[in-house]
This record gives sequence, C-alpha cells and structure tokens, in this order.
Amino acid sequence: MKKLIYFFLFLFSLTGQAQLKGIFSKDPIINLENFDKQRVYFGYFLGFNTYDFKIDYINTPNKDILVNSTTGFNVGVVADLRLQEYINLRFEPGLYYAQRNLTYSNFTRQIDAEREIRSTIIDFPLLLKFSSKRVGNVRPYLVGGVSATLNLASNSKSVDDNYQQKFRLKPWTQNYELGFGVDLYLEYFKFSPSIRGVFGLNDELIRDNNPDSPWTGNIASMKSRGVFVNFTFH
Repeated sequence: MKKLIYFFLFLFSLTGQAQLKGIFSKDPIINLENFDKQRVYFGYFLGFNTYDFKIDYINTPNKDILVNSTTGFNVGVVADLRLQEYINLRFEPGLYYAQRNLTYSNFTRQIDAEREIRSTIIDFPLLLKFSSKRVGNVRPYLVGGVSATLNLASNSKSVDDNYQQKFRLKPWTQNYELGFGVDLYLEYFKFSPSIRGVFGLNDELIRDNNPDSPWTGNIASMKSRGVFVNFTFH
C-alpha cells in the first residue's frame, strides 16, 4: 500500500513539478481561466485512508478494546455542479479498502483476543464545496456534507459470530463528512489535494447471539470514523 502511495506521488511530481513552480511564482501565467465557469464537470480521485472505531461501553469506565488502524486505499469519481460563484454541489462515489484490528484485554488466548476487520466500503457522499476567491492559480476550499456507506465485507448475513471467530457489522451506515483542500490550476488540468474526516452517526455492531458475549455484550455503540486524503484530477 505504501508503495502505491509513493508511486502516485512520484508520478505527479514528475509530470507537474514545472507547472507547480509556475503556480507559486510571483506573477504566474493564469491557467484554465474559465474552468470554474462550467455548469457541470467531472473528475476522478486516488488516495488513502485510515479508519477507526468510536466505541461506547455499557458498564465499565475503562476501555477494554484497543483499535489499531492501518492505511487503506481509495479510488472514485467526482461530479461537480456549480450552484454559484463560490458554492458547488459535489457527488463523490468511491471505493475504499480499509482494515481495523481489535484487541480485547480480557482474553489470554490470541485467537479470542484479536479480531481483524477488513472492509470494502462503497461511499456515497453528497457534499457542498465552499471556495474562496481564486488567487492566481490557487483556490482553497472547505467541504462538508452527508454520506451513506455500504460495507461489502460486513459479514451481516453470517449466522456465525465471535464464538466462531466471525465479527459482524451492519452493511449500511450514515455519516457526516468535513474537510478542506486546495484547487491548483495546472496547464492542462485542475489538481485538488484534500483531507476529509468521516464520522459515523449510527451503531454498526451486530451483537453476538449470546447477549452476555464477552466480545459484544458490553458495547453500547460502535461507530466508524476515518480520515481520507484524496488527490483529485479534473
């Protein structure tokens, strides 16, 4: 995964280094001067993510589950609708590969104490983009909105549970998303690096069949949260 990230960064540095120098020069040549006057335009993004869980407990004041996040990969498309000069409506469906590892403190055997949760997530965010005034070839922006996500690897249909080493989550969740980025107008395309946080609104956990399960019995709610770093090309 890190090799893929480094590859994309290296590829961009080779193709855009000279153009970036032009963007940040004192008197840059204005690129794509009429780009943002389009009513609708499209693009795609590549990036990486890190997902976590926010866990609330029922009885104990101390956390007994350690969540270890890993770096995942993102890819998707962008549809942008210009509402007015500084506000755009964006739809950014994407595919996100993520992994979270849970470690329970109340077990001695590794097979019971550790759960590896791999997720293949389709994200459907509807976002409002609030842009500042363009200065030369640079335009910062804020973005926020709501999303629905479908976890294709949720194990929601499995009859087995943690007693058979099967951790189950609900397939659909709702979230809100907030972030910021910057539009960089290059000679032939617009490049937009951004960072965005996603925060789950509903409990995703499917409890074990035994209500007193040591894996799920003490969990009041388990909600996803994550950070996306995307590189968008228009």
